[in-house]
Amino acid sequence: MVDSKAMDGGWGWMVVIGAHISIGFAYSLPKVLSIFFKEIQEELGISSSEIALISSVMLAVTYGGGPVSSALVSHFGCRPVVIVGGLMGGLSMVAASFGNSIMYLYFCIGFIGGCGLALNLNPSLTIISKYFLVKRPLANGLAMAGSPVFLCCLAPINQYLLVKFGWRGSLLILGGVILNCCVAGALMRPVIQPCKPPSLALQNKMEEQPKDSNSKPTISCIKNAKNLFDFSIFKDRGFTIYLIGNMIFIFGAYAPFVFLSSYAISQGVDEYSAAYLLSIMGFVDMFIRPSTGLLAGSKWIRPRIQYFFSFAVILNGICHLLCPLMRSYTFLVVYAVFFGVSFGMVFALVFECLMDLMGNQRFPSAVGLVTILECFPVLLGPPAAGKCALCALVSLLYKILLFQ
Repeated sequence: MVDSKAMDGGWGWMVVIGAHISIGFAYSLPKVLSIFFKEIQEELGISSSEIALISSVMLAVTYGGGPVSSALVSHFGCRPVVIVGGLMGGLSMVAASFGNSIMYLYFCIGFIGGCGLALNLNPSLTIISKYFLVKRPLANGLAMAGSPVFLCCLAPINQYLLVKFGWRGSLLILGGVILNCCVAGALMRPVIQPCKPPSLALQNKMEEQPKDSNSKPTISCIKNAKNLFDFSIFKDRGFTIYLIGNMIFIFGAYAPFVFLSSYAISQGVDEYSAAYLLSIMGFVDMFIRPSTGLLAGSKWIRPRIQYFFSFAVILNGICHLLCPLMRSYTFLVVYAVFFGVSFGMVFALVFECLMDLMGNQRFPSAVGLVTILECFPVLLGPPAAGKCALCALVSLLYKILLFQ
């Protein structure tokens, strides 16, 4: 255990490394698994929509398991929860390598793997708030940088494994790699919180209470249920505004990752150059997240971090608005750079702002409720954007035919 006075350094940087690994797997794994989808689809003889549902189920379970993960962290601590999550994630991939039906893959990868990622994500965010105070924005930025770093690393690794060992052997090896989350969890030493000895009046009051053995378990269960779903945080106006704004942002945040390549191809860009745009986004995002955390920890920005976060969201929205005006590949590259900057800034600050609003004690409950509510815009955003794009295309064709 580590003394709570030893904040903002020391073993805390090892904790950041552990959080970097856990968050990296939690955010990148559902994306990089798509590399295996074509091979799985051909072998099992299923449709594209059925195979794509694997990542959707995994993301939904990861985000939806937030409150349960937060409750387990409050009861058992961060270290055992992350270790169990790493075991579940690794075993889910190993079990999935023996699958012969899509329903089996839904259960292994989608449900069990999603539960493992949920148990990795929330504790990794919570433990940083216990180890850092002054340098917390930098620590959050370094930890959240795990997402683009692992995405850039796992994608080519998975492609190499697929060529060498097929999708079954690749999932088996990937399961062993995910077990490194257990090592990351072992780095998350619990922090010793200083406790004050009970006063004499409190001791006398406890002695005067009747020792009813039947009522104590009932009261304890009620308290645990309230701690699992702490809906009282919705009374906090700042949290409510944060939640509404965050859900609106998430609804459109991931659309460029899904549609940018297709949009670039529709503008006459070749397939390889279009795919390179996503690599540019990830590369820029990789360096922007820790840089944003370093800047947010400065004495000029830290007291105004909510405004800094708002600026990042506005910048991201402006990039979205300007994207349809980008016709040439040069301008699309510029768009990819600025979108990577704004996207990295937002996700380096999104949980730091929540910590700043709710404090260390209420943060686990807050992040659990935020993640479970975010699963809806995460799942509905890209399909809704695709439907809007389809409607716009149909409208354009109709006008062309009408005025011929």
